[in-house]
Amino acid sequence: MRIVYWTAFWAFLIDQATKYLVVHAMNLAERGTIEVYPPLLTLRMAWNTGINFGLFAEGAASSRWILIAVALLISVGVLYWAYRERPRRAGLVATGLLVGGAIGNVIDRLLYGAVADFLNVSCCGIDNPFAFNVADMAIFVGAAVLVLLPGEKGT
Repeated sequence: MRIVYWTAFWAFLIDQATKYLVVHAMNLAERGTIEVYPPLLTLRMAWNTGINFGLFAEGAASSRWILIAVALLISVGVLYWAYRERPRRAGLVATGLLVGGAIGNVIDRLLYGAVADFLNVSCCGIDNPFAFNVADMAIFVGAAVLVLLPGEKGT
């Protein structure tokens, strides 16, 4: 299980470091947009009070606490599953990515009241209106690997 905790720690740390760098050091919170490699990569500030793609963002103030509780419950559930099932190394890393990303977004909700999203990727004439962050990538990759990984236990 050490690999789960170390992966979660690094996913969390990288997420929080990039958020601090972009939101505060680069002042994206006030600048709004920084074109890095347009149109492929743009830093575009978005405060997400909902879930993926801003769904349920118009909810009551209590939705913040509900989303925090749900993220923490899912994290505990995935950790319990990994402890009980002892998946192979890829499953352990995926579990760490998912948990580290979820905790990163929970910290945002506690500090800012919303998740700090800033990565915007567009390509091929399609203007993507959505932004995401490192935690979102970790959650997506972790969940995808857990879903797609064969259910074999490790040694």
